[in-house]
Amino acid sequence: MANQSSPSPIYCVSFNQDNSGFAISWKNSFKIFDSTTGRLCYERAAGAFVIVEMLYSSDLLAIVGAGEQASLSPRRLCLFKTTTGSPLRELNFLTSILAVRMNKKRLVVVLLEKTFVYDLNTLVMLDTIDTVPNPKGLCAFSPCLEACYLAVPASVTKGSVLVYNVMDLQSHNAHRSPLAAIALSSNGMYIATASEQGTLIRVHLVSEATKSFSFRRGTYPSTIYSLSFGPSTELPDILVATSSSGSIHAFSLRLAINQRSKRSTSFLGSVLPDSVSDALDPAHHHVLHNAVSSGIRSYAVVRKIDKLEGSSSPSQFTSLRATVSVITYNGYFQEYTLSINNKNESSWTLEREFNLLSITTTR
Repeated sequence: MANQSSPSPIYCVSFNQDNSGFAISWKNSFKIFDSTTGRLCYERAAGAFVIVEMLYSSDLLAIVGAGEQASLSPRRLCLFKTTTGSPLRELNFLTSILAVRMNKKRLVVVLLEKTFVYDLNTLVMLDTIDTVPNPKGLCAFSPCLEACYLAVPASVTKGSVLVYNVMDLQSHNAHRSPLAAIALSSNGMYIATASEQGTLIRVHLVSEATKSFSFRRGTYPSTIYSLSFGPSTELPDILVATSSSGSIHAFSLRLAINQRSKRSTSFLGSVLPDSVSDALDPAHHHVLHNAVSSGIRSYAVVRKIDKLEGSSSPSQFTSLRATVSVITYNGYFQEYTLSINNKNESSWTLEREFNLLSITTTR
């Protein structure tokens, strides 16, 4: 593995809504890559940016400057067209923009104590959500229009999460859990939260203000850098997390569901544990140690799931193969294959790794 101990030169990392592409920003430019091939699709040397958000694989970006140049204020959001190389629209705010999320209908802008919801096509402001102080800009957003939820912190002391439907502009539920990271599944059905100590990962049904599963990441505290569900139209098979320990953690959601279903014939009985304090068996936890140098921030997503269905039941599978992409904040891209067999034995294989900062021309 390449040496990754150098200081972080990366300002921001983001995958698009279906994880088919990703963006990074560093020094005085930002770059757009194809996740499958690693090809550099677009590069613009126009200063430092702290936010570069893609809208699927379209030519529309939402970018926010780092404030190192007067023209790139962290209080200004620019909707940028890569095909023309020029701004489409700009939105200015009173305080720094901490996060931006988009899907095909909505634009969400997160500030320290307010979150704004816009119609993406008209840029008409639809709602303003008052939030607790959110200096990290924590939020999660589902790209699914049928279950288009936004999750933001709802309490500083209790760590609760406000789940908000940005299509009908209604609060849905608040889930209570120590809050360091949030993720929504692509179908908007499930939400994952990480404890402040990084020892517990919890997964909830968005439709129920109760805890569905509790996974123990480890015994010692560690900062959770990212959470990502595997792609699915129902319950995702895998949830992946990265942490300051340098490890990548994968949790088998579907296998946990199958085990729970043996104790109940009802759907909710198969989803909800007997006790909300239950932590699932460590066998559901598949960890890759030392994937990244300790302390180097990293961001992982599950790009693809391949599985063989079992012969006894459609809910059973004999093996699973997940493609996990990782970007480190010192400029490396890694792609792993996680294989889990029918005995719940797992293996990680590094398929490719390269330095993102050394790629300077599209190919």
